[in-house]
Amino acid sequence: MSVSLRGVDRGVVTDRTGVVRGLPMRARVQNIRHRPHARPRGRFRSMDVFSDVIASMRVGRAKFTRSRRSGAWGSRFGPYPGAGFHVVLRGSCWLLPLDGPARPLGAGDVVFLPHGTMHGMSDSPDRVARALPPEPQPERADDFPGGMDDEPAPGDTLLLCGAYRLDRGQAHPFLRALPKVVHFPARPGRHHVLRTAVDLLTTELTAPRQGAEVTLPALLDLLLVYLLRAWLDEESPREPGSGWPAALADPAVATALNHLHREPARPWTVQELSNAAGMSRTAFAKRFASFVGQSPMAYLTWWRLSTAARILRTSDSPLATVAQQVGYTSEFAFSNAFKRTFGIAPGRYRREHRATATPLP
Repeated sequence: MSVSLRGVDRGVVTDRTGVVRGLPMRARVQNIRHRPHARPRGRFRSMDVFSDVIASMRVGRAKFTRSRRSGAWGSRFGPYPGAGFHVVLRGSCWLLPLDGPARPLGAGDVVFLPHGTMHGMSDSPDRVARALPPEPQPERADDFPGGMDDEPAPGDTLLLCGAYRLDRGQAHPFLRALPKVVHFPARPGRHHVLRTAVDLLTTELTAPRQGAEVTLPALLDLLLVYLLRAWLDEESPREPGSGWPAALADPAVATALNHLHREPARPWTVQELSNAAGMSRTAFAKRFASFVGQSPMAYLTWWRLSTAARILRTSDSPLATVAQQVGYTSEFAFSNAFKRTFGIAPGRYRREHRATATPLP
């Protein structure tokens, strides 16, 4: 091994790769953390939390319809128990919110409606959403029809319209922070990964090939991730130092969120979390609450019960086991806490969810 003496004046010896050699592990970690090119701790760790946010609110597979529109047309969408999306594959149209002005949409534009509010799509901004006929829905969540039978005329508009079913029994604060309508115009150089997902979807829908029943659901899932990431990228500079964009980017808060998400059953204290975040207890608690909107312990309780709800929806684990998995010492204590939050006992929640787990209307 060839050894460089670049770090001798600081008492550190590294090889050509920059890896610290001959030092205890703790010293190596401390040396790496202070390198100028080291990755920001909060941004790296927050991605796990971001994945949990999506997993906690998704239920089942996305549904979609695609259609060709020409002449005078209009359709009403929602309300529905999920988040809606529209992609203009070709042509142009108007989005008609229930409140606020109509929005022009062009080819490549993406619209995300995270709260499932009623709205319309039309060829004209002069139509009223409530007066439009409802858009027909596919019969099944896995109903992925083939491509268009013939080439669209020059004035036709091609649309991909769909919805993700979300569990709104206890919506994540991240989801509640989103506006009613999020519009991503097809601007060159903006959100290139989202644009790539749209291009792939367009290709699969206009020229389907073998394996479409696998690729389309996967691409729709990716679209949701890229939509939420794009919103974070837009909001971070617009509202610096506040809200969930700041929470996921802040090293101290993101580190604490990561610990809570990774180990919800651990009996955390504010002091332990502040130590992990490298801040004083008082400063950390204030910073966490200002970004997340609730105290660390309140968020921990919320996350434990949301995790429990997901386990109840997706498994047959006994209630005592679920209680232990999310940090409750007894089934009785867990049941009481769950009922306070969701309004019903966990056993009934499981039965009702499975009885009503039907496709989107």
